[in-house]
Amino acid sequence: MSFDEARRKYSALGVDADRAIEKLKTVPVSMHCWQGDDVRGFDTDPQKPLTGGIQTTGNYPGRAGNPQELMADIDKVISLVPGQVKLNLHASYAIFEDGEWADRDKLEPRHFKKWADFCRERGIGCDFNPTFFSHPKCDPLTLSSPHEETRRFWVDHGRACIRISQYLAEELGKPCVMNIWAGDGYKDVPADRIGPRLRYKKSFDEILSEPFDKTKVYPCAESKVFGIGVESYTVGSAEWCLKYASGRDDCICLLDNGHYHPTELVSDKISSILAYDEKLALHVTRGVRWDSDHVVLFDDETREIAKEVVRCGIDRVFLALDYFDASINRISAWATGFRNFQKALLFGLLQPVEELKRLQDQGNFSRLMVMQEELKTMPFGDIWDEYCRACGKPLDGEWYPLCEAYERDVLSKRG
Repeated sequence: MSFDEARRKYSALGVDADRAIEKLKTVPVSMHCWQGDDVRGFDTDPQKPLTGGIQTTGNYPGRAGNPQELMADIDKVISLVPGQVKLNLHASYAIFEDGEWADRDKLEPRHFKKWADFCRERGIGCDFNPTFFSHPKCDPLTLSSPHEETRRFWVDHGRACIRISQYLAEELGKPCVMNIWAGDGYKDVPADRIGPRLRYKKSFDEILSEPFDKTKVYPCAESKVFGIGVESYTVGSAEWCLKYASGRDDCICLLDNGHYHPTELVSDKISSILAYDEKLALHVTRGVRWDSDHVVLFDDETREIAKEVVRCGIDRVFLALDYFDASINRISAWATGFRNFQKALLFGLLQPVEELKRLQDQGNFSRLMVMQEELKTMPFGDIWDEYCRACGKPLDGEWYPLCEAYERDVLSKRG
């Protein structure tokens, strides 16, 4: 079927495919830098194991080993994906001059100047994350540590990241979402649950006391149900993060759909939060059993998340990806996940939302079910192809050979 024919079929349902394409072209999706080097970063020994609940499996060749390689890989992914890309950095990706190094509590905006230059040259924005893992100062707790010296170090790191986020927002002229996630918790049943959570709250309060422009920097609190080595108790639980963010005007909630029990669906949580809050942040990933960071697929939950984002107001949600797979070509993993989430967003924008709401409010659940099922076999692929063409990016079936060529010509030559 041609695009014109597909467009007519959607038009019969009251859906303007051209409008959906134009809208999606304006929606930034933040692409995580850490897929390219297995969350190693540049501020510690890349040969040491990851800690703090972070684990990457696989040893596929071609991992980026320095900023230049990582930037080249990001450029390659940008060339393969449609839509408005935004970059997402962790603090551990600071770039130091020869002979220079600063610990995480002493990081400054200048250590991210090369990243700001990279983004400016490409006309994209940049989000930011403090890095509360894979560091000797994890004892193993960070912001909830009972040791004041340790807690103070990580608070100072968080405050430094506020300043860096402000710098990135001002340099690039686009809002910077600064996400705070720490894997603090205990492997076995704790004797004291409230103590760490009170210290965690104190640390968040102190981090957010650092001055920043609330129209430019959006700090977030991200929860997790459990992590590797903290199976019994997580300090920053879903309830803690929701309650903390709801009680302030300078912090928003971030939902990572891999950070909940497997039977929980983030698609069902989005509307609950946006019924109260003006803004929400998402990390879109794919959980498989206990592991939260698999490559995003065009699956049921990804589509449901995207549909809820569209229904509740796509401009109210900060969208980002968060996964890492070292068992396959990292460029293909990056591009696959990004393209699949773009597909999900387009699928959501092509829903006849008002008609579906009308059927629900009328109690016509039979017709609602039939229509929702029939939408699944609408000629979505033809609209997707047109979206890729409109963005000047390769279609499905065209981009992966370009990825293979990059692996052959660039990745295979890395040590």
